[in-house]
Amino acid sequence: MQATRRAMLAGGFSGIAALAAPRPVRAQASYPDRPVRLIVPFTPGGAGDIVGRLLAAHLQKELGRSFVVENKPGAGSALGVEQIARAVPDGYAVGMANIASHAILPNLRSLPYDPVKDFAPIGLVALTPCLLVVNPDRLPVAGVAELVARAKAKPDELDFSSSGAGTSLHLGMEMFMQAAGIRMTHIPFNGSGPSLQALLGGQVGLSMEVAAVAWPQVQEGKLRALAVTTPQRVAFAPDLPTLEESFAGTAIAPWHGLVAPAGTPQPIIARLAAATSSFLRQPETLERFRQQTLEPKGAAPAEFAAFIQAELATFREVIRRGNVSVN
Repeated sequence: MQATRRAMLAGGFSGIAALAAPRPVRAQASYPDRPVRLIVPFTPGGAGDIVGRLLAAHLQKELGRSFVVENKPGAGSALGVEQIARAVPDGYAVGMANIASHAILPNLRSLPYDPVKDFAPIGLVALTPCLLVVNPDRLPVAGVAELVARAKAKPDELDFSSSGAGTSLHLGMEMFMQAAGIRMTHIPFNGSGPSLQALLGGQVGLSMEVAAVAWPQVQEGKLRALAVTTPQRVAFAPDLPTLEESFAGTAIAPWHGLVAPAGTPQPIIARLAAATSSFLRQPETLERFRQQTLEPKGAAPAEFAAFIQAELATFREVIRRGNVSVN
């Protein structure tokens, strides 16, 4: 499972280019013959919403019918994702799955859907790189090794913020601590904005933050980046090492992918998968992703399904070992 997960995050599966080849077999020529709902389980403006709206515009152009974005935030994205699961499986309601809805929340609490049985994966779309960052005034360390040495010398004395208990950024820090054999004190906040402000204000020493919000602060000298959490180095900071270079098994990247309700006809899934693959090859898509520090990530439906299962298994173990609870 871990090898499957890492291969996908690192681009070791079919990838975007290879997805250009498959074509729907006996795809329903009339689909879609009316508007399609595309449910985004987040408020407007965030990474998930940006990805969903860009994809919806491309699907509309390629398939010739409106793809209407419906923002359905709530319960850490579970509310909107439940609506995808409960929709009629006819291809006219699809939506964006993510790391919380399909890998983390199912391991933390009871949900009104099954992340595997209730969905038909269509394709992985985007990864969100994260950065391990410190406030250099509060925690003047130059690299991961120095951070680990200080944490080992003073267990639980260093503190880190997160966007909330059980979020991907909290669990990313748990993965790091478990791999490095250190313990630090977790200070959860209600959202990434307050978490970042606490770090900038010196209330905490370090954090794991999405690159889109943390990298500008690094460039201004307000934060210091120690590592990126993707398996490979990123184009916007090619000299920044990955956390994996220091500790294997620490790669994490919040992801977004397109899913449909379970039972959606396979020809429709294949048609949507081909159009999603086409979306990831468009120069305008790649440029918009670059502007948002998003990474395009293509995967065929079967590969996306395997990736979801691997993510579920990974975070189940992280949560168990870290005794993580949201109660």
